[in-house]
Parts: sequence; C-alpha cells; structure tokens
Amino acid sequence: MTATKHFIGGESREGSGETLSNVNPANGKPIGEITVGTRDDVDAAVDAARRAFDDGWSESSGSERRKLMLRLASLIAEEAQTLAQLSTDDMGMPIGFSWGEALFAAEYLEYFAGWADKITGDVVPVPAPNVLDYTLREPVGVVGAIIPWNAPISITMFKLAPALAAGNTIVLKPSELATRGPLRIAELAARAGFPPGVLNCVTGSGAGTGAALVAHPGVDKISFTGGTETGRLIAASAGRDLKRISLELGGKSANIVCADADLDAAAAGACAAVFVMSGQQCIAGSRLLVERAVYDEFMGRVSVAARGYVVGDPLQMTTQLGPLVSQRQLDRVLAYVAEARDGATITLGGERLGGDLADGFFVGPTIVTGARNDMKVAREEIFGPVVAAIPFDSLDEAVAIANDSPYGLAGAVWTNDLSKAHTVARRIKAGTIWVNSYLAINPGAPFGGFKASGIGREGGKHALDVYTETKNVYVQLR
Repeated sequence: MTATKHFIGGESREGSGETLSNVNPANGKPIGEITVGTRDDVDAAVDAARRAFDDGWSESSGSERRKLMLRLASLIAEEAQTLAQLSTDDMGMPIGFSWGEALFAAEYLEYFAGWADKITGDVVPVPAPNVLDYTLREPVGVVGAIIPWNAPISITMFKLAPALAAGNTIVLKPSELATRGPLRIAELAARAGFPPGVLNCVTGSGAGTGAALVAHPGVDKISFTGGTETGRLIAASAGRDLKRISLELGGKSANIVCADADLDAAAAGACAAVFVMSGQQCIAGSRLLVERAVYDEFMGRVSVAARGYVVGDPLQMTTQLGPLVSQRQLDRVLAYVAEARDGATITLGGERLGGDLADGFFVGPTIVTGARNDMKVAREEIFGPVVAAIPFDSLDEAVAIANDSPYGLAGAVWTNDLSKAHTVARRIKAGTIWVNSYLAINPGAPFGGFKASGIGREGGKHALDVYTETKNVYVQLR
C-alpha cells in the first residue's frame, strides 16, 4: 500500500523511517500506510521552518498574512468534501459531522485572518516627561503543533490559525490515527501561496516523531492537544529548554440538569454532549448530574433520545454515531463499562455491536445510572459514548460534585432560572460553561481548561497571547 509523505519546505518528501498501518475503524481493514518521521525528518522540517521565519515571514505585513490565510480558507471550503472523506475513513467520524468540521475550520481561519493586521502593542503611561514607553507584539518563532485524532481538521486549525496570524512558522505533527486530513491542509497552504517552510507536516507516532519535535532545540513553542498524561510529559520535556507551551488536555465535564429546566431540551443536549463523535471528545459531558426530584423522569427521556441515535456506516449522511477509532479504544471503553457494573447499573448499551457492524469498532449509546462520583466511570476520561448519571439534592451539592475532579475543561447547567444559571457558571471551576446548551464553539471565544485540563487558551484574541512575545521599548526623548 502507498505510504504518506511528509510535507517539508513546500514540497512532499519521502520518509526515511518505518511505516504504520492505517486502519479504517468502520470495518477494521487497512487503507494505507503512514510514514513514521525520524529525527532526521524532524530536523529537516524544523530547519525549513526556521529558514522561512528568518527569511521574511516573521516580518511579513499583517495584510499579507491575512490575504494568504483567506486564500487557504477558500481552498479548505472548496475541498471540504475531500477533507471530510479523509477524516471519516481515518477515524470514523460520521461524514455529515466531518463535512461540517471542514467548513468550520475554514470559518475559523477566516476569523483569525481578520486578526493578522490588528495585532498591536500598547503605549505605556509614564510619570516622567520626555519619555515614550511602548510595547511590541512579536511572533514566538517556530511552533511545534501536535494534534490528536478525534477532530483532526478543526484542531489543526485551532493551532495554525492564530500561529500564522501572529507571524510564526509551524511544524505540524498529526496523530498517526488521523494523518491524511492535516497533511492535505499543509499541501493546500502551498497552493494558497504561503512561502516554503511556513507550514510543514511530519507524520508518525507520538512516542517517536512527536517526542523528537518536542525535544528539538530549534523549536520555540509547543502547542499540544491530547491526553493529560502525555501533556505532563511534554511539559517536562519542553521545560528543560524553557520552551513556551500551551496544552489543551483531558476533561470529565459535568452537565448539570436542574428540576426547573426544559427537560426535553436538556435530554437532547445531554445525549449530544456525550454521544456526538462517539464520545471521543475532550469536552464530552460524560458526568450527567440530575436533580433528584426529576431524576427518574429525566433519565427516562434521555434513554428514549439515546435509543433514537442512528449508529452505523459513517459514510452515510443519516449516521449520527460511528465507530470508535481503534480496537484499543474499543477495549478501553468496554473495560470501563464492565467495571461500572460493580456499584452502578448499565441501563442502555455497553456492548460491542454485531451484525453488519461486527467488523468495526462500534459501541452504541451507553447509559450508566446510579453512579457515584468516586467511581472510575465518573472520574476518568473514557473517550467513548458512555454517560454516568449522578443524582443531586441541592445546587451546592451539584457544584461540589462538578468541582470534585482533577479536570476543569468544560461544563453546563440547564435551568430556566437566570440567577441560578449565572451562579452555577461562576462557581464551576472550568474553562467553558454552557447554559441551556452544549458543544457550541465560537472562534471568537477563549477555549481551554483549569487544573489538569491544560495551560493557555485557544480561540479569540486570547489565542494570540500564546503565539506572541511582548517586548517593552523605553525611549528617552530629548
């Protein structure tokens, strides 16, 4: 089978290392080979990025960067169907969602293109006469961007868009489980007219290729999205060279439903929060906290809504829930469900699906009721379509349960009481709180986590902070 090539210095290059099999999770069949980048490949990509940075990209005008970014956004929108197909084949996201993801990535890039010529410093007030004190915002340099497999197109853009707007160059390392979409974006950047070396893509494993990128002395910053334990390793490695880092890590988000909520809307939202993308998302509302007065009634509605999800071939537009990404992930999810049976009840799902789906890595919507917050199913990130439902008696108890977690990425509250909504949003220790909604991502809003869910923010003007350095200039005037 044909292996992918790296994209370095504006051109596709053969890899110098081994290959990994690329398996379609919907049927378990190999669809190609992924080239594993070696240290030599990483060296070449970092060198190309450094040359592009030093040879003019770092001093390019904001208007020049804006025009190039808008051209790339247009190309991504034109190739949305192709990018969607690549993502669906690689990691099993239903085609309707992956198509939407590609279009969202184009919109995200358009948003940050608007920032490219608006990144400014400040004039600093001073008490002394004949003095001018001001700041400059300058690009960090060469950025190593390491992305996961679960939303490869949009997360690629979460890294690229603000980094390019600020004038950085990039070496992208996509997951070996979903490589082809991000690699295609790098190729489209060359078509859009970005100078060679501004955007490079080296494929391979995290332990080999990714680790080499993190440790490379020519990389000024690492931006990583993925698991918390990997994030800790990256932070430790980057810290040896005092590299700048931003980390978007795991979550175990609490989705709080109050008795006064619109229960039908909340039930639909609770299902979407954890079943979309088969629960393979860091912001999944995998802890469902329900006020005891409506617990039984509400869980009945959730069960009905969950049974209505269409599970199947991810290439069908009607499919809402596709496969898990790999056999390993399937085994992991089923192990959590098996352990939850000791102390809780599996009221729906929890098994590998058979029949026409037997060759793929499919698990349907799974509901665990009667869970406690000290159970593994409620404390650890499962990354599967599994929701643990926990009753609560008071708002104070709900907030305490929500905050009793090492994570703090997201959360939600469903209520028709405006005061209650704002109170809960203020008290939950998480980076994003939705009110009567879930999963809404706005390119202009900051996204990131508290506690073990990460460092730094993506989205909006806040993302520019992690891709720029601030320089102070003090001038004594005559």
